[in-house]
Amino acid sequence: MLKTLDLSQVIVLDIETVPQYANFEDVPPHLQSLWEQKTHYQRKPDQGADEFYEHAGILAEFGKIICISLGIFSYNNKTYSLRLKSFFGHDEYEILRQFTSLINKQVPSLMFCAHNGKEFDYPYICRRLLVNGLEIPSQLDISGKKPWEVNHIDTMEMWKFGDYKHFTSLNLLAAILNIPTPKDDIDGSQVRQVYYEEQNLERIVTYCQKDVVTTAQVLLKFKGMDIISPENVTIVS
Repeated sequence: MLKTLDLSQVIVLDIETVPQYANFEDVPPHLQSLWEQKTHYQRKPDQGADEFYEHAGILAEFGKIICISLGIFSYNNKTYSLRLKSFFGHDEYEILRQFTSLINKQVPSLMFCAHNGKEFDYPYICRRLLVNGLEIPSQLDISGKKPWEVNHIDTMEMWKFGDYKHFTSLNLLAAILNIPTPKDDIDGSQVRQVYYEEQNLERIVTYCQKDVVTTAQVLLKFKGMDIISPENVTIVS
């Protein structure tokens, strides 16, 4: 597949998510109870539901998307470049509306590429689209499709080589593949704090875009190609 993969038909994707509410005390009582039930077996024996709420962003039922960043390949003068486009803000509906508006203009055969996308990014987006009353683009709607009909690319799954128990972070994969990554990134576990406490959405967007670039570079490595130089990465509004 990778040898024949047309990168012009691939969009690299990454999302950043946070809990729907800044604090557990702000969560409506009926959702507090459902959160307690949902996370019962995930919490430590002495850890309360309120303490565990800082992890709510990873669950689509209790989190929301604050940024979707996309990377689009282009080829010119025998060199690949990458254009970055981000949808971000405090209004999840508007983020998803703008994202789907762009995607619906693309060909149905468009493929998404993300690291751990099949376990996180793709289903999370679909669930939040449904919650917000928006239609799921055909490129993300896998309902009724056979596994080989799903055009989603997952760099973590590719690295597993069939080992379903193996997990490798994007940072580790980039390191062992000798892909340079910025050292000033925030950690994924800090996104909630940066969003609610520091109120620094721009920092999160930058972090999201850097992950898109790294994922794109990993994909190129899998194809046996040279990575894209920094001067060939641009951000479009």
